[in-house]
Amino acid sequence: MSNWADLTTGKRIKHLRGSDLTQQGLAEASGLSLALVQKAEQDRGELSVGSLLKLAHALHTDVSVILGQQAPRRGMDSGTRAAVRRLSDAVHDSALGMWEGIDDPSTVEELSEARDRAWDAYWASDTAKVSSYASRVLMEGQARYAGATGSERDRLVPILASTYRVAASCSNGFGQRDLALSALTSAKHLAERGDDPVMAALLESTLSWIYLRSAKVPRAVSVAERAALTIEPSFSSGSRPQLLAYGRLMISAAVAASRREDERAADDYLSQAHAAAARLGRDEKLYGTVFGPTAAKTEAVGIHVALKNYGRALKLAGQPDMKKLPASMSKVARNRYKLDVALAQCAVGLHDQAGDTLIEVGLDAPEWVRHQALPGVIGKRLAKVSTARVRRIGEVIGMPLIT
Repeated sequence: MSNWADLTTGKRIKHLRGSDLTQQGLAEASGLSLALVQKAEQDRGELSVGSLLKLAHALHTDVSVILGQQAPRRGMDSGTRAAVRRLSDAVHDSALGMWEGIDDPSTVEELSEARDRAWDAYWASDTAKVSSYASRVLMEGQARYAGATGSERDRLVPILASTYRVAASCSNGFGQRDLALSALTSAKHLAERGDDPVMAALLESTLSWIYLRSAKVPRAVSVAERAALTIEPSFSSGSRPQLLAYGRLMISAAVAASRREDERAADDYLSQAHAAAARLGRDEKLYGTVFGPTAAKTEAVGIHVALKNYGRALKLAGQPDMKKLPASMSKVARNRYKLDVALAQCAVGLHDQAGDTLIEVGLDAPEWVRHQALPGVIGKRLAKVSTARVRRIGEVIGMPLIT
């Protein structure tokens, strides 16, 4: 096979489809029309992010593979592959009770600190550290949990559940859906033993994202809606953890609704998210999840971009409090937001600004950006203006944007 990045998107789709799956079969598996699949394989027209997600799910691959940013089965570098393998071993071995040899597990306080470090590493896009800290918590935490009683056992439940959740989030980001679901299943089993509706709600938020990444958009919406109903707070008397979890679930529902181009529903969910954020008054973190005014606004930009409301997205991004994002904002959240801004800039003809924004993201999070769909989409659109510029951007950020 030729260099994967040198193939056209259409040829990559055709190769991934193989001889066992017809174009009609791919259309049915993805929920797209036969005409769209045919046009995609012939490289006629642009594929939306939603269509790319559906094709990736039907072809059992990741969007970045279809776009040529990763080669099949070899998309991750050796360090990342090793980290994901270690995480996979810890998720499965800890759930199965395979922690022999851990005679002196860390204390509850030490495990709590390691859990927090795993989340910090996740939001910094440091997969190796996520794997290291999460693996330690899962193996040693389960070993301690097996012999714990009373309050110690109760304190371990949210630590372990939250660590399985960061493992699920990390795995989902790399397109490892089965591993993500395995980790989340263990988290939910643990959460059921505790009495923490906020933790349960945040687990559902992660499940909604897994379904969204798998192109199961209606299920992503329903999961977020159902969980939000169970925790919906009174805006006058709801606790801050309730407001945070509810706001995050409303964002999950709004994102999923935008992917099926349901603008009315997306706006309704967004208004609820903004109300929760306003009530909080500031960004807060709980169990690795951040929500508040900044999160609500940056997520709103991405939702408007998905709905093709590019002018509205850029107007929101241009507000004074959005021009300088808080230093506390994580690397992943910041760069995900910037990719949305770059796509909106590209869509309204601000091509130089879009290119500059894409470079910022690529230099700030080089490993993370390789697993995102938007850089390839933006690159193809910018190539209509200048292929030479796009190739230069690709060289600067270390990933091909066009073939």
